[in-house]
Amino acid sequence: MPDDTHRSNHTRPQRPLVASIVTMLAAILAGAAAAADAPRPPDLLFEDLFVAVQSAPLFDDEKAFPDALPHGSPHSILADYHREAPQSAAELKAFVSAHFTLPGEALVPTAQPAAGANPVSGGPSLLAHIDALWDPLTRRTPQTPPNSSLLPLPEPYVVPGGRFRELYYWDSYFTMLGLEESGRRDLVMDMIRDFAHQIDTYGHIPNGTRTYYLSRSQPPFFFAMVGLLSPDEPGRAFARYLPQLKREYAFWMAGARGLGPGVARRRVVAMPDGTLLNRYWDDLATPRDESYRDDRALAASVPTRTASELYRNIRAAAESGWDFSSRWFADPQSQKTIDTTEIVPVDLNSLLFGLESAIQSGCKQTGDGACAREFAAHSARRRAAIDRYLWDEAAGAYRDYHWTAAARATNLTAATLYPLFFGAASPAQAAAVAHVTTAELLAPGGVVTTLLETGQQWDAPNGWAPLQWIAISGLRRYGRDALAAAIACRWIVNVNDVYGRTGKLVEKYDVMHLGKSGGGGEYPTQDGFGWTNGVTRKLLALFPEDASYASTARCPQP
Repeated sequence: MPDDTHRSNHTRPQRPLVASIVTMLAAILAGAAAAADAPRPPDLLFEDLFVAVQSAPLFDDEKAFPDALPHGSPHSILADYHREAPQSAAELKAFVSAHFTLPGEALVPTAQPAAGANPVSGGPSLLAHIDALWDPLTRRTPQTPPNSSLLPLPEPYVVPGGRFRELYYWDSYFTMLGLEESGRRDLVMDMIRDFAHQIDTYGHIPNGTRTYYLSRSQPPFFFAMVGLLSPDEPGRAFARYLPQLKREYAFWMAGARGLGPGVARRRVVAMPDGTLLNRYWDDLATPRDESYRDDRALAASVPTRTASELYRNIRAAAESGWDFSSRWFADPQSQKTIDTTEIVPVDLNSLLFGLESAIQSGCKQTGDGACAREFAAHSARRRAAIDRYLWDEAAGAYRDYHWTAAARATNLTAATLYPLFFGAASPAQAAAVAHVTTAELLAPGGVVTTLLETGQQWDAPNGWAPLQWIAISGLRRYGRDALAAAIACRWIVNVNDVYGRTGKLVEKYDVMHLGKSGGGGEYPTQDGFGWTNGVTRKLLALFPEDASYASTARCPQP
């Protein structure tokens, strides 16, 4: 069967699909045309030179060479490479240094707390420090150098920091929360225009603004960003960006036409009853440019799987944003068993429920009743399917679904809170999720990502800013204010503690042990840091008293 079509191992009755995609065909074709014209990534531009550099341990960070700026055309650089034929690692590194400019990190100023200061004394306040970080993290790249992997954007934007020197998709929604509180609505509007530009140009929003990210997206938060423009009447903003919202939806639903029960194509899975849900995917099945050596090594260590199958699942996990987590592994302790494409995730389908609802609202605002009814039907079907396949009544939690095995996952993760954030849960379901969150996910420093310690960064003991906001906002939506306040307080105290010790905000935090940044993953913990700044700044506006607490002992009880 084709690489982009999968069937489950279970025989299921073939029933007609109820979801119509006729209205999306034009957008799908436009997206395909945009993809065909997409700029080429470094592995295609630099061919065997790229393989040689990324296969040798020349640089501590595998992302360095894909982000480097070439001093000439790929053709001329390859001709020089073939003529000089560097043999040793030293010769190869010298060749790269002569023909490329390597990138620097997106550095930000470090505050200087007094030596030995407690988490809330000495140096600038946490709030003032965050407000001062936006300008150092802002970039303007309306044009990019020839053959650079960086994609141009028309408006200024905020990067996360550290090795993340470009605009990232789902990070940016959480960054925007803080920009709003810091009075930087100009940047919020600029970044929304940048994301709309990407949809118009490429047919979707890529993982990040690099050519090597174009084959995948990330959790589709664009509609939530647009909603920030008119929070009291979001339909107005959705109507303004309705063409881009529909086109993004078409990207996620591409391949749905004619899909029978028990079959998946690209990012769409037809469930046993024919209902369409979604999974993470990547249009390529090759090693990632930015992690080429690691991906090749992992594939070589698993002779029982085809390399392309492994690469596809690694890339799909990168699209999820949870790269990596036991959530995607058949054996929770082994990345070799990664099976992301076999999983229907709670978070992605909650997001697409939100996107369908946003399009419905935008269509209603424009007076397009047929469109509003169509997307109301889409969202109603998806919500029913979430209840049927992803809701675990006995556990009182939402869980991912292994569509190839026709079984729910057994692991509990912070993704269980996504349906609350997007309003897809009933009051009874929200109450159950609040209970399980209090009992199992609430840690001393916030909500823990999963219950398993595996060495992966999207597992315990780590907590992440976006998941704190999803939890807090979702719980408040259903009136679970005490639990939301407890999570917010614990997170603020934890972030403030690390800030007081280091003068930095970091990418992830250890929420099991206060005062420590998170660990694990493919690279060292980065400081900057976009979404931590954004979520923490938003929470400081909602819970200002928490900034004065030196310990979680003063935090409210859940």
